[in-house]
Amino acid sequence: MKNPLHGIAAAAVLASSLGLTHAAEVSPAPSLPRPYAEHLRWWAEARFGMFIHWGPVSLKGAEISWSRANTNPKCPNRGPMPAEVYDNLYKEFNPTNFNAAEWVDIARRGGAKYLVLTAKHCDGFLLWHSRASDYNIAATPFKRDVCAELASAARREGMRIGWYFSPMDWRDPDFRTERNPAFLARMQSEVRELLSGYGRIDLLWFDWDGREPVYDQAATYRLVRSLQPAIVINNRLDLGPGGSNRQMLAPDADYYTPEQEVGAYDDQRPWESCMTLSSRNQWAWGGPSDGVKSLEECLAMLMGCAGGDGNLLLNVGPMPDGRIPPDQAGRLKEIGAWLSEFGESIYGTRGGPFKPGDYGVSTRKENFIYLHIREWDGGKVRLPRIPAGILRASVLPRGEAKVRQTADGIEVLVAEADRHPLDTIVKLELDGPACSLPAVAVPGGVPLTLGAKAAASNIYKNEPNYGPGKAVDGSDTTRWATDSGVKAAWLEVDLGKPVTFNSAVIKQAYPELGRIRRFAIEYFAEGKWTPCYEGEKPGARLRARFAPVTAQRVRLNITEATDGPTLTEFSLFGPER
Repeated sequence: MKNPLHGIAAAAVLASSLGLTHAAEVSPAPSLPRPYAEHLRWWAEARFGMFIHWGPVSLKGAEISWSRANTNPKCPNRGPMPAEVYDNLYKEFNPTNFNAAEWVDIARRGGAKYLVLTAKHCDGFLLWHSRASDYNIAATPFKRDVCAELASAARREGMRIGWYFSPMDWRDPDFRTERNPAFLARMQSEVRELLSGYGRIDLLWFDWDGREPVYDQAATYRLVRSLQPAIVINNRLDLGPGGSNRQMLAPDADYYTPEQEVGAYDDQRPWESCMTLSSRNQWAWGGPSDGVKSLEECLAMLMGCAGGDGNLLLNVGPMPDGRIPPDQAGRLKEIGAWLSEFGESIYGTRGGPFKPGDYGVSTRKENFIYLHIREWDGGKVRLPRIPAGILRASVLPRGEAKVRQTADGIEVLVAEADRHPLDTIVKLELDGPACSLPAVAVPGGVPLTLGAKAAASNIYKNEPNYGPGKAVDGSDTTRWATDSGVKAAWLEVDLGKPVTFNSAVIKQAYPELGRIRRFAIEYFAEGKWTPCYEGEKPGARLRARFAPVTAQRVRLNITEATDGPTLTEFSLFGPER
C-alpha cells in the first residue's frame, strides 16, 4: 500500500454516502449498468471483503514496508527503521496465538465475503513456505505456513480467499537494476508457488509503488491465468510513473482500486476501495494506541462503495502474537450485526439509480431501489424523476415511508420516529427491473460560501494548492491543509455582504479524519467573534444546524487538533435549504 504519511501530499477524493462536490457535474450520456464478466460475479455480489496486512514488522507497531530504510535507490521507501533491524525482525516473529479459523470467523461475523492476505508485501517477506526465497515464515521461530492454514480455513467456511502479492521487492538488490531478469525469475517463481500450492485461489491483489513496472507483465498475467483460470485480478501490476489506481491498462485487469477513499460513482468499470480500520490509517498493526474508526465512519465507507457501484476491502492489522486486535474485531462484529439486519441493501446490489449526493446513496437489485438516507431536507428527500412507477415504499427493517411521484420528480417522507440515526433505508418497489434505469445525479443546494473570499491562519508549506480557497471551491478533490504540528487553526470566509444562514457542512478526507478534535463555527459581529455552533470530531461529513444567523464574516475555528488539520469543504446554507 502507499505510505499513509503521504496523505497531505496527495489530492483527496471523497465521493461517498457522506456527500459529493457541489461543483457542476459533467455527465456522459445516460447508460445502464454494464454487466459483470462471469468470473467476476461472486466478487461483485460480495460487495465487502476483509484485507489483512501482517508480517514481522508488527513487532514494532510500525507500518509494513514503508518503515524500512531504503537500500535500493530505485525504490521509494525512506523509512526510519534501519534495514539491518527491519530485515532481522523475522528471527523474533513467533505469533503463537495465530488461529486461521478465528480470523475467518471474525471476517464471517463481520459480514465480509472474501479475505485478502498480504502473502508478500514490498519488504519481500513471504508468509508461506517457499523454495524461491529463504526469507519466509519457515525461517521464523513460528515456522508454520500461514497461507496454507488460512486458505484451508477459508475453504472450510465457504469464504473466498485471495493473496496480496507485491511484485516489488525493495530488499532485493537485483530489483530494477541491470540484473532485473534474475529478480523477475524469482518473483515469478513466488507467484507460481502461491497459485499452485494452495488449491483454488479466488483473487490476486497486485500492488505498485509509483516506479517503473519491470515485471514482464504479459508473461506474468499468462502465468497467473494458466495456474488459476477463474481468478480475479486487480489493476496494479501495470501501473507506473504518472499512473493512477483508477487506470486499467491491460485486458487481464478486472477492476481498479481507489486507496483510502471511496471511489466516485462508476457502473461501467468494476472497482474496489481499499481502506483501513485503524484510526491512524495504518495498514499493519500500529501498536496499543492505534485505535479504530467509528461504526458510523465504517458504515459510511461501506454504503459509499455500494452506492457508487463498487466494493469495500476493509483492512485489519493483526498483532505480533497473531490475534486480530480486539477493538478491530469488535468493530467488525458491529458492522456484521448491521449487515445481518440490512444486508439485502448491500449484497448483490448495483449502485444507483440515484448517484451519491448530500442525501446519501442508493443501491438496487431486481425490482427494488434502496435509499440510504443520511440527510433530510426539511424532513423530506427530493429525487429526480425516473422512468418507472413506484408501487410500494417502506423503511427497513420496519417502518413507514410516504412517496409522492410526479412528472417533476420524487419526494420521500419518513416520520422522525422511523428514521435511523446512522442510516435510514427506504425500500422502493418498482413496476419493473431497477437495473433497467440509467443513473441520474441528485442536485444539491448551492452553498453560500461557494467561491467566497477565504483566509486562514496557516497553509501547508504556503503552497497555493492547499490555500483556504480550496475549502470553498465546491470540489471534494481539493483541500485546505495546514502544516504538520499545527494543533489549532482557523479558516475565515467573507460572504461579501451580510447573509442569513442556519446550517454548515464540514467535510474531511479519510486519511486525516481524526485530526480535528474540537471546533466552533463563529460569526463576526459588534467587533468580536461569537460562536453559533460548537462541536467535536466532525468526521468525514458533518451537517451542523443552529439558529439563524446574519453575518458577512464567518470562520471555522479549530481549537484542538492532533496534527495539521485539513478539510476539503466548509459550506454554509441559508434557511431555505
